[in-house]
Amino acid sequence: MSQLAREREDLGVQIVVVAKEPRPGAVKTRLCPPLSPHEAAIVAEAALIDTMQVVARCRVRRRLVALDGAPGPWLPSNCEVMPQRPGPFAGRLEGAIEDAWARNGLPVLLIGMDTPQLEVALLESAAQALLTPGVDASLGPAEDGGYWLLGTRRPVSGMFAGVPMSTDRTAQVQLARLGALALRCSLLPMLRDVDTYADALAVARSAPHSVFASAIRALGAAVETHA
Repeated sequence: MSQLAREREDLGVQIVVVAKEPRPGAVKTRLCPPLSPHEAAIVAEAALIDTMQVVARCRVRRRLVALDGAPGPWLPSNCEVMPQRPGPFAGRLEGAIEDAWARNGLPVLLIGMDTPQLEVALLESAAQALLTPGVDASLGPAEDGGYWLLGTRRPVSGMFAGVPMSTDRTAQVQLARLGALALRCSLLPMLRDVDTYADALAVARSAPHSVFASAIRALGAAVETHA
C-alpha cells in the first residue's frame, strides 16, 4: 500500500457524539442569564453544527449521535442516530459506549457538544492515539476539571463507577478510575468547554470562523440589551 493510500485509509474507530436536541429550556441553561432560553438554544445548535461538521469530515469508520430528542438539519448525512439511554449522565455515557459497540464492534471516541472549536486534525489524532499498541483508553481534559473526550478500545464494566460528573475533579477521578481498571490511558490536549457565557465568548474568540462564533456575535447586541 502506498503512503498516500495509507493516509487516506479510514481509521478503525467510531466517533460517538452525546448530544441533546437544542430545545429552549433543555440545553445550555447555565448561559441564562445573560441569554434567554431561546438564545441559549441557538448557541447550543450552533455548537452542535460545528461539532457534527467536524465529525463528518473525520477519516473514521463510523460516526454516531447518541441523541436525547429528535434529529434536525444539523445532522450530516453520514452520521447515524441512536437513542440516548435515560438516567444519570454517567449511565448515559456508559450506555452510549455499549450501544455503539453493539452496533459496530469498533473502538469508541466519545465526545459532547460543548467544544465547537474542535478540529478534524485533533479528532483524527485522538483516534490514532487510541489505536496505538499498548493504549486501552484516552482522555481529553477540559479546563473546568471535566473532560471533552473519552476513548476506549471496548466497553469496560464499571468504567464510570464512583466518578462524579460536572465537577472540577471529574477528569482527575476518571483518570484514576481507568488506572484502577488497569487501562493504559493516553492523555489528549486540554480544551475549554462551553458552560458559562464567559466560556462562550472565549471559545468564540478561539474559533472566529465557526458557526458558533457567528451565533455569539449575532447575540452580542441582545446581551447588551439584557444588561
